[in-house]
Amino acid sequence: MTDMIASLPPVSAMMRASGLEPKKQFGQNFLFDLNLTGRIARSVPDIENSTVIEVGPGPAGLTRALLLAGAKRVIAIEKDKTTEPILSQIESAADGRLRVVYDDALRTDMQKLAGGPFAICANLPYNVGTELLINWLQDIARGAPIKSMTLMFQREVAWRIVARPNTEQYGRLAVLTSAVADAKILFDVPSTAFIPRPRVESAVVQIIPNLEKIKHVGDITHLENLTARLFGMRRKMIRGIMRDVEWAEFGLTGTERAEEIAPEKFLEMAKKLFA
Repeated sequence: MTDMIASLPPVSAMMRASGLEPKKQFGQNFLFDLNLTGRIARSVPDIENSTVIEVGPGPAGLTRALLLAGAKRVIAIEKDKTTEPILSQIESAADGRLRVVYDDALRTDMQKLAGGPFAICANLPYNVGTELLINWLQDIARGAPIKSMTLMFQREVAWRIVARPNTEQYGRLAVLTSAVADAKILFDVPSTAFIPRPRVESAVVQIIPNLEKIKHVGDITHLENLTARLFGMRRKMIRGIMRDVEWAEFGLTGTERAEEIAPEKFLEMAKKLFA
């Protein structure tokens, strides 16, 4: 199976043949470095036994790597139909292990597509990466069978995902991620690896749902509402943002700022304040 994928022309040659170019409106920056795409694909836990959903495959550099790494099945969701000449060739060579779906990932029911547990692996478009992640964290909180997420973001966003309290990067994204999963940065990716070259560096983040955390998260929309309010005015003391709260009930004085409050405390507060 992998021989047919390995024998395909280089991604750059297939792009030239199809006239495909990255589109700014889709936030496309294509990754051609085979060492990097292979490293990302091999980072997916239990890939040989997994259905892997990829978002924004573009010319299929990472798609190929996932197939070559032995993914049981890959479902690629692509909004840009001009990629079809390339993706159809990869699909034909994949011996039934690749399905390409032309749709907007923000509206796609991935659980229905996968038909069971699945992993997500993607070089996410910069313009929708954070929105997609929040959607997936909501899905995890509500019981979606997501096994893992191995995702490339702008490095600044990656730091925000794994940030801890009392750091500049700590905010809503870190709290929401920590509420349902464990996250770590696997490695950085230089801007020189992309075409066109972005102005920012990137990093690959791995997020593993934590079943024990999910059991206790409750309605994640309460946590979203609370973090939106407090981090929306992160320089103010929390008692100046929510004046009717008895902060001592949570072991706080009210003089704290959002960036000083641990994820576990946010969760405790969300459950009681919105009960």
